[in-house]
Amino acid sequence: MVKNRALMLLLLSLAISAVAIWAAVQWVNRQVEKRTSSHTIKLVVASGNIMAGARLVPELLKVSEWPAGSPIVGSFSETQPLLDRIANVNISAGEPLLEQKLASVGSKAGLSALITPGMRAISVRVNDVAGVSGFALPGNHVDILVNVQDDQGRMVSKIVLQRILVLAVAQDASVKEDTKAKVVNTVTLEVTPQQAEKLDLARSVGNLSLVLLNQVDKTPVVTFGVHKAELLTQDGKQEQVAVSPILSANPSGSHGSSSTIEVIRGTTRATIPSH
Repeated sequence: MVKNRALMLLLLSLAISAVAIWAAVQWVNRQVEKRTSSHTIKLVVASGNIMAGARLVPELLKVSEWPAGSPIVGSFSETQPLLDRIANVNISAGEPLLEQKLASVGSKAGLSALITPGMRAISVRVNDVAGVSGFALPGNHVDILVNVQDDQGRMVSKIVLQRILVLAVAQDASVKEDTKAKVVNTVTLEVTPQQAEKLDLARSVGNLSLVLLNQVDKTPVVTFGVHKAELLTQDGKQEQVAVSPILSANPSGSHGSSSTIEVIRGTTRATIPSH
């Protein structure tokens, strides 16, 4: 009888202890959840990789917890305002959706959504050489070089536009992680209206070439162009005229002597009499 009573008391104490532990765990969890919820906010992030120009659909979006102490300007707390918006840049999975990464409300999907307001898109024809062997990809910046005759009929090569954004190559406007060169016959560039006029004139009067830039290089340069005659110079400096006197016998048989001067200009050599 005593043993049964002791066993019952032991079981009762174990049950009370289990209930107490469960209650303590539940209380701690509620406190942690309360503290966590008071220090986080709702933020819409990409549930997968979103390509530039893509239309946002529910499958591409999800709501995530974000530290309340690190709010992001232009973020969204709900997915509804984002539906049917167009991404104008690539957005990685888990990256917050921001207003500055989206096209204006009402924009249609495609290349037009990628054009910065106030800018224009213009396509130019290139070949494997003029197109930097296909290494000019969407998102890169290039200089535009034109080879043309000047007002004096001399051939000149000159950079006419600098740091121009490549919007698309052929019909591909997406920026992929694969940076393999892609040789195409057209490149679409983002320019101002004034640059569009200049580029249109340049391609109608001469041959265009693209010059690829380092992505972080934003330093403008000033050039004066290179003429055909300067191709035979060194470091852009005019060649020095070489003058060498050549003594010769006097054909008249007089006691005096005459001399000639040999003048060398580039690859041209001429001999003139000396007075």
